[in-house]
Amino acid sequence: MYLEIVSPEATLFAGEVTSVTVPGINGEFQMLQNHAPIVSLLQQGEVKVQGDITIEEEVQDKFAKGANGETVLAISSGTIELKDNKVIVLAD
Repeated sequence: MYLEIVSPEATLFAGEVTSVTVPGINGEFQMLQNHAPIVSLLQQGEVKVQGDITIEEEVQDKFAKGANGETVLAISSGTIELKDNKVIVLAD
């Protein structure tokens, strides 16, 4: 599925991934290929991305590697929309 992570400053990531885990306001949840459409608010926590991804050099300092090999981005809040295997994360 295709993932876009956008902050007020820039697009932090755009590309194909295998899964995305986000800190929803009612708890953490994961989305995989062909997940049902969803719109949700996000709370402070970590966006965890799995897949063979490349982070642009100018934003690499915002990302870290997680314990399970995933790429992790810490956020303070945000919104997520998933529709037709395209995930858009608007992150603060």
